[in-house]
Amino acid sequence: MKRKFLEIFAVLFLFISMIPVMAYANSAQPPALVIIMKNAPEDVKVSIITADGLKEISETKLAWETYFVFYSSDIGNNSEIMLKISGNNTEYEQKVESKYLQYYDNVITLDFNLRTITEGKLLTRSILLVSLRVILTLIIESFIFFLFGYREKRSWIVFLVMNLITQGWLNISLNGGSPLAIYVIYKLIIMEFLIFIVEIIAVLAALKEHGKVRRIAYVLIANLLSLILGCLLITVLPI
Repeated sequence: MKRKFLEIFAVLFLFISMIPVMAYANSAQPPALVIIMKNAPEDVKVSIITADGLKEISETKLAWETYFVFYSSDIGNNSEIMLKISGNNTEYEQKVESKYLQYYDNVITLDFNLRTITEGKLLTRSILLVSLRVILTLIIESFIFFLFGYREKRSWIVFLVMNLITQGWLNISLNGGSPLAIYVIYKLIIMEFLIFIVEIIAVLAALKEHGKVRRIAYVLIANLLSLILGCLLITVLPI
């Protein structure tokens, strides 16, 4: 039975993975450069050096992370960007080469201390945030699962396999995109809807404890709370 459940879930997981998930963006908004600042001092400031002088970039802080977002129609036109970075009684210039500016939404990690640039998000950062979100979601959903009266060992195996797959896929997918919250919320809503459909099919096929109505009710309540938790985490944790 366990093997049959894993085979069913593998097929369902493959199905949702093949569905394109769109992050809806404002078409009038120009391309963006997101700078995730590693080892950022409290007084850090980042400006763009232009022919007309300095243009300071707005700063955003979430939990332990600081990042900056710069919008420009010139991004992606094989042009470089020169940054002026200051903080902790230090000031220096940092060039962002054109190879980091090839997409509509570009993400780089800038180490303030080492003065280095890495394309995208650091792997250690991604592992930490994905793990943290999955663990928090599992805690919430396991509590709901318990309240719905599930006690059998087989039921909890189904619960763990199902949620590790769906929540792992969800959070890895969210981590792979832009860290801008508004885009992630749109993507989260769409993906949670797909997960709801898949989990309904999964619990009806593999979960035998209690009746179908209770199983469906659990999936509905658990995914609703998971969506609320996800939206809340987006506002308080880096993405």
